[in-house]
Amino acid sequence: MCQGSSLKGEVHDEKMMISAFLARVMHGKQLDVQFEEDARVMPLMSAAKIWPNLEDTVADKSLFKNVTILLLVQSVAVCMEKGQISSASSALKWFENNHGFPQQNLRVKLSTIVTQREIYHPFLTSFSFSRLLETVQSYLDAFLEKNPCDYLLKAATKMLQTSQNMEGLEDAETEDSCPSETANVSTEDRKREENTVCLRTKRKLLPTKMTDLWKPDSCKKPFVSVRRIPMSELSQMTSQKSVDTKKNNKKTRKAPQKWTSQLDKYLKKGVKQHGQGKWSRILMDYDFEGRTGTMLKDRWRVLMRANEVS
Repeated sequence: MCQGSSLKGEVHDEKMMISAFLARVMHGKQLDVQFEEDARVMPLMSAAKIWPNLEDTVADKSLFKNVTILLLVQSVAVCMEKGQISSASSALKWFENNHGFPQQNLRVKLSTIVTQREIYHPFLTSFSFSRLLETVQSYLDAFLEKNPCDYLLKAATKMLQTSQNMEGLEDAETEDSCPSETANVSTEDRKREENTVCLRTKRKLLPTKMTDLWKPDSCKKPFVSVRRIPMSELSQMTSQKSVDTKKNNKKTRKAPQKWTSQLDKYLKKGVKQHGQGKWSRILMDYDFEGRTGTMLKDRWRVLMRANEVS
């Protein structure tokens, strides 16, 4: 049942908080966007401040923990992707002083990654920004299922889905064109090397000209050549074709199948049970190795002539 206009202040504040959280997540990769008075607090860090206040709106506690970890990891990863290693270190210190870490080994792992400047570390790849958007989308779907008339959050969900699709395209482009491992070099050298590799490996997806789309092997007009064939050549072609046909027929002819004593037993039992002439029923009861009803009838005649059956 939809909630009326007389919303309680607590519920209204809750939904406003969710909208504020979504706005920060959608701007997560735009480090120049500021939501806090402190300019050092980037969008995902600001989202991490709001997220604990929404814990009561999350039915799945494991999902709440996953979003917490993803916000922390991506706050560091986004800075490293932009080449701002110092900002990544500052983000780690900010989380340590203001929120702490859900797992102690998480702080050690991220500190090592930042120190060694491993932008494409598998850990950062597994906790990617696209995964963050997908997890937040799962949270929203569950919330809207309980609050179907919340038009404000529905609109925010559409915007989040658009961001998710754009992020998926960026991830695919990164996997195709950027290197998977980097050496411990300076930030300027790293940027120069990545730009060179990306330009070198960039693929041409669609032709820029219609002439590139279709190039015929020859622009000559088709023509038909007609000539009279002598009778001697025609008869030779006909005879050669008949010889080839005979050869093919000889090759495709199957060797005759031999009747074994076991197959004769099956045939006798079938006739005894169903009667003579009921070959289709007999075929259904026993395996005659691909034989037909006509073959069974012919074999029965052979057995009768040999006086093996009466």
